[in-house]
Amino acid sequence: ALPRGGVPVAVEVAKALGAPLDLLIVRKVGAPGNPELAVAAIVDGDPPDVVLNREIVEAYSLDDADLASLIDGERPELERRRSAYRGNREPLSIAGTTAIIVDDGAATGTTMKVAIRALRRRSPREIIVAVPVSPPETVAELAREADRVVC
Repeated sequence: ALPRGGVPVAVEVAKALGAPLDLLIVRKVGAPGNPELAVAAIVDGDPPDVVLNREIVEAYSLDDADLASLIDGERPELERRRSAYRGNREPLSIAGTTAIIVDDGAATGTTMKVAIRALRRRSPREIIVAVPVSPPETVAELAREADRVVC
């Protein structure tokens, strides 16, 4: 589940499938002067996964030092959320499994794309995105990243 909104939806999905439930904590890294525009995102892990939005990085002419500074600025919030949502519980291993990423919707799909890319690095057999609502163009974009999209 992608906290917070995805948790109540994912609880129902997990119950229906008899599947375990875990959290995937994602923190957006905003562009300089435009914090709502994602230049990158950090996904909780050991170490945390960083996924860059290359198009935005290039548009803002950000170098490695700029990116490192922006990312470092968001790490405390990612850690705070990890501690608040997960405590000391270790994440479930998804290697070789089917991972279903659930959120309460996907407007632009940016957070979900980051989640998919981060989970790919953890070697699941398959990634399914499950959202109750999303624009058709976002579903099409997510379908290029995930193995399946259910909306």
